[in-house]
Amino acid sequence: MPQIKSAIKRVKTSEANRQHNVQIKSAMRTAIKSFNEKVDEKDVEGAKEAFVAATKKVDKAATKGLIHKNKASHEKSRLSKKLNGLNA
Repeated sequence: MPQIKSAIKRVKTSEANRQHNVQIKSAMRTAIKSFNEKVDEKDVEGAKEAFVAATKKVDKAATKGLIHKNKASHEKSRLSKKLNGLNA
């Protein structure tokens, strides 16, 4: 453990930031899983709503720097492909 006051503060701050990042990333994964469940159930309306929510969460994670923007783009593309396959 650090002895210097500023280092102690940094440990607290970085832990709080880590917890916040974990929360955002977890919410993103949950939204994606929710979308996939709707697709598996062939629930078109529910899947559309879940798609909007999931893309919003993915964009937020990319904005915060938790995932790379290319990964965000890849995820959104994958989700939209599933949604379009469900509509066809």
